Amino acid sequence: MLLTVWIPIVLTVLPVSYLAWSFIGIDRKSAAAVQNNLQAVAPAVASVVQDDQRATRLARRLTPAAYEARLDRLLARAGRPASMPLSRLLTAKALLTLAAAVVSLLIFSARPGVLMILLGCFLTALCYFIPDLRIISQGQERQKAIQLELADTLDQMLISVEAGLGFESAMSRAAANGKGPLAEELGRTLQDMQMGRPRRDAYEALAERTSVPDLTSFIRAVVQADVYGIGLAKVLRTQAKQMRIKRRQRAEEKAMKLPVLVLFPLLFFIFPTLFIIILGPAVINIVNALSSGALGGLSGLGR
Repeated sequence: MLLTVWIPIVLTVLPVSYLAWSFIGIDRKSAAAVQNNLQAVAPAVASVVQDDQRATRLARRLTPAAYEARLDRLLARAGRPASMPLSRLLTAKALLTLAAAVVSLLIFSARPGVLMILLGCFLTALCYFIPDLRIISQGQERQKAIQLELADTLDQMLISVEAGLGFESAMSRAAANGKGPLAEELGRTLQDMQMGRPRRDAYEALAERTSVPDLTSFIRAVVQADVYGIGLAKVLRTQAKQMRIKRRQRAEEKAMKLPVLVLFPLLFFIFPTLFIIILGPAVINIVNALSSGALGGLSGLGR
């Protein structure tokens, strides 16, 4: 009975999910260009793009504005991956929730009960927040990479400034030579300033796009130095020294936590095995000795 229920569900959900993802995976810019160029000769393609846009608008209407702004901040911390823009994320959440609700209704119709209702609600909520968990995980990994790269990047900028380059030129060199997320953020900050954005606003936007406290403190120090006319070489030297000290302290903190993390595997996996290997032969010998003594005593009583 269980197989007859699950096989139709799987055969229905998988094709629907594939078709939904194929609609979501359309690049908006490329699709708009194709729609403008081929609208006269290919109305079918234009209708597909319009359907995708309708799904995106419907997903935006169903999502609260505050929650949409929070998702936008999470995407900014994750580096705004090209495979998951905000519109695609909202549409994916709506379609996953709809698929989970359909599966939950099918399960409830096959086996009605309070437990099935709770399971359906949990499955629907889980499918709704799965894209959020993925974006949050990507953002956390990216922030860790920025924190690790910050000290070396400040050292490069300090060397460039002491060699005679300006602060923005040093930032441009660090962004060009680097390959991680911090280099990408520095490059984006330079692009904002080239587009006419004020320098202070560009620096504050860099701090808002990340959640690294060390980078935020560095941006604040640079902004204050720019306001009060303090030499940036001195600020860079002080900040680079502090970042190296903090990186060493974080490494020492992780090293101090290792014994505690290793304690539970030792207690539950390694120590029982050692006890079995060491005490096992002795226990077997004791059992054999006691059993042979008992048999000898019984034979003596029989005589």
